[in-house]
Amino acid sequence: MLLPDLRSCPLKRAASSRRLQKADVLLMALLTVIYAVPAFSGLGNTRSPQSFANMEGKTAAIRLDPAGGEAGQLMLFTGVGIGSYTIDYTAENGQTRLLSQVEQSHAEVLKWLPVELDRPLTGGTIRIRGSGNVWLGELVARTEEGTIVPASADVPELTDEQELCPVRQTFMNSTYFDEIYHARTAWEHLNGVYPYEITHPPLGKSIIALGIRLFGMTPFGWRFSGTLFGVLMLPILYIFSKKLFGGNLTPTACTALMLTDFMHFVQTRISTIDTYAVFFILLMYLFMYLFVSEGKRRWLALCGLSFGLGAASKWTCFYAGAGLAVIWALWVIHEMRAGRLRFWGFVKNALFCVVFFVLVPGVIYYLSYLPYGRALGRTNVLSRDYLKIVLDNQRYMFNYHSQLVATHPYSSHWYQWVLDIRPILYYLDYLADGRHVSFGAFVNPVLCWGGLMALFVLAYLAVARRDQPSAFILLGYLAQLLPWVLVPRLTFAYHYFPCTVFLALALGRCFDLMERCHPRGRALVGGFVCLSAAVFVLFFPCLAGLPVYPGILRSWLPTWPF
Repeated sequence: MLLPDLRSCPLKRAASSRRLQKADVLLMALLTVIYAVPAFSGLGNTRSPQSFANMEGKTAAIRLDPAGGEAGQLMLFTGVGIGSYTIDYTAENGQTRLLSQVEQSHAEVLKWLPVELDRPLTGGTIRIRGSGNVWLGELVARTEEGTIVPASADVPELTDEQELCPVRQTFMNSTYFDEIYHARTAWEHLNGVYPYEITHPPLGKSIIALGIRLFGMTPFGWRFSGTLFGVLMLPILYIFSKKLFGGNLTPTACTALMLTDFMHFVQTRISTIDTYAVFFILLMYLFMYLFVSEGKRRWLALCGLSFGLGAASKWTCFYAGAGLAVIWALWVIHEMRAGRLRFWGFVKNALFCVVFFVLVPGVIYYLSYLPYGRALGRTNVLSRDYLKIVLDNQRYMFNYHSQLVATHPYSSHWYQWVLDIRPILYYLDYLADGRHVSFGAFVNPVLCWGGLMALFVLAYLAVARRDQPSAFILLGYLAQLLPWVLVPRLTFAYHYFPCTVFLALALGRCFDLMERCHPRGRALVGGFVCLSAAVFVLFFPCLAGLPVYPGILRSWLPTWPF
């Protein structure tokens, strides 16, 4: 038997075991550092072109140094915008020919784009003409051996950072997947440009912009904030599990499961907004649990504040908010039946919720649109013009998400997430030496399959033994999953990311009971965590983008694209 006798095992520890001690602080710090080192390693280049020229309707001339060798390839570092470039070349003898027509679509932003030449260029002048509102960061000519040909331009931004040109485009120096939207929008927020991507609320992109302010418009810069929030989730989860279960082993085990989870590692290292939604969901459920456990309104206020920040980052946090409302309603019913909450106490609590779950989130959400207002010169948040910006975007987002009709080779349905059947492949690159680089988002199967079984245990405990932590975790999980059952639009494995937090906590409930009521409980918990860590190490190359030879990693399921 892996589980103890669930009918007789005591469900609660002493309250003192749930208070943070020095040992907890040390364990949190150790786990956080263990995770942060690989999380920030190989995240992306720390240097990229920082100056961009708006090439809309403009022509720039780039003069190649004849003594610099024969240029066999051009590399363009694209900024934001959609359009195209026409590239001509005038040789030293005055002959002019068309070199290339380069499209800068919405998918080709903040990337190094190679332009192959039919024959080498020696000296002469390259002219590049922009069409559409396109920004360009750099144009580099280099020899077949990879040596950069010295050049000068009448638009200085195009040749002022030539030494940053990479050998080839990779995820380390360019955007991938939805970074083409969210990293771009962060740059637009910083530069007063009305954003191209307006299908999600603005706050998540503004958080991405903080990393760019610190480290520049580089891959490391636009991925920094998400990675930092991913790191910060670990001590928060430790505290959450400590408050739920007490002791040291179970909080450590729960946190280690997140530390070794595939989805958490990959999804927090890509510059998209899902990380911030999950971060604030974790916070809001921690604060709600503290409220229902202690009855102190300050936790309810912090829960509402977290909800507001999450909702202003991504609408999926409204699903979490619905789960919070159910938990609060059940708490009210329980307290009124126990005689601890009278009618006027209920009224005061309800009004408190109106303030912190409606008014405060509303203000946060409304003010998150300031970057839109600045781009259009409408910064008076009390004006009708600013209000119209906000309302128009709500209509646009609703219509977009409700009417989206699209296909994608790596889309998946909710029941595939639950069973870890269909990962989403974010990146795939074949190298000249026969190796390939690939990574994508899916849940560590130890967490996914083990957590799913743990949910059934929690359902039994919640119904048969009225176990409050089990019911709380189960409601949190269902609040993140059930709405997706009814969503007809295109969905992906990363939509399951919020559920992974509750899978870890569900296993934590089982770990807690095993530790206290099973003769080999501590060894079983330790073995489960070690298994999760071993699987994480096994699949690490296709989580971090490390080159491997075909056949080194064997997919466990035929639907895994690694």
